[in-house]
Amino acid sequence: MVDRFDQDERDRNERYDRYDRNDRRERSDRNERSNKPDPNVRGDDAYRKELEELQKVDFALVELTLYLDTHPTDMQAVQQFNQLAQRRQQLANEFEMKYGPLLQFGHSFSRFPWQWADSPWPWQV
Repeated sequence: MVDRFDQDERDRNERYDRYDRNDRRERSDRNERSNKPDPNVRGDDAYRKELEELQKVDFALVELTLYLDTHPTDMQAVQQFNQLAQRRQQLANEFEMKYGPLLQFGHSFSRFPWQWADSPWPWQV
């Protein structure tokens, strides 16, 4: 009787060991797949870099807007504003094609399926 009990115990332990090894291997495979960078993933380094470039242009546009409120006849500032506005539109379009909408309420288009629910949102980065 003791031998049969010991054999059952060994069999059970082997099954648990096999399950544990398979589980660890599967988790390792999943981690390796998740560590490979996807060029169009929200929140990765490329996303942050492109978003930062867009934020720099936005900052310059806000500053130029404030300046032009008090200096409306400065032709050079108006030209710079228009150039930056055009650059911002180009950056925003490229960004949205890769990562999804920057704004909501009809200011940005969305591909299918609905992308606005995907996080992180631009202000969370």
